[in-house]
Amino acid sequence: MRVFGLLGGLVAVAVIGTVAVAGVRPGAGPARPVTVAQVQPGGGTGYGYALPQGLFPSPSPTPLPVKAVTSNPPATQQAPAPKPAPKPAPKPSIVVRSTQQALINQDRARYHLGPLTWSSCLATVARAEAAKLATPGVAFQHYDGVSRDLTCHLGRQVGENIGWWSGGINDSQLNTMFMNSPEHKANILGPYHYIATAWAVRSDGRAYIAVEFG
Repeated sequence: MRVFGLLGGLVAVAVIGTVAVAGVRPGAGPARPVTVAQVQPGGGTGYGYALPQGLFPSPSPTPLPVKAVTSNPPATQQAPAPKPAPKPAPKPSIVVRSTQQALINQDRARYHLGPLTWSSCLATVARAEAAKLATPGVAFQHYDGVSRDLTCHLGRQVGENIGWWSGGINDSQLNTMFMNSPEHKANILGPYHYIATAWAVRSDGRAYIAVEFG
């Protein structure tokens, strides 16, 4: 899916790729969280036994003084204490490496979606895509960004937003434009967990941005 738009010297294109060829559609609801129940280990039960309370010698024809012999039974064995419930795995920390990523996480928070953390693998793809777009004579279009996103093995659904601004790097302007475009917005609010962004500035001052999702 490719969409081109022109506004005040600004062009942006969004693309989404999945292994199953299906793409994210604008207006799709957020993914429903899945809750995993934890099994609580149960405690065992104890057991006990008693020894005879006394031993007496047999009476003799001539009764002799006898002394009762007693033994104290051992204390009843205590049931083992139940093991504490396992602690839930800590959530991975969110690593933010760019202004555009921070703005995108703010957009997702407004829609009650989780933040995206930085991926160094996606960052390599984003830098290469932005640099290619900023090369003089290269057409402004999607190339192999989404295919390379899949090689990061961050999920079977990936996406890419690209855009440029004639006045140089301007994260807030591009983020506003992305959110005003249904296709770009669908990527920003998509079922992703990872992100990376990169800018490249051409010799004439025009700046190109690539945003990779995984």
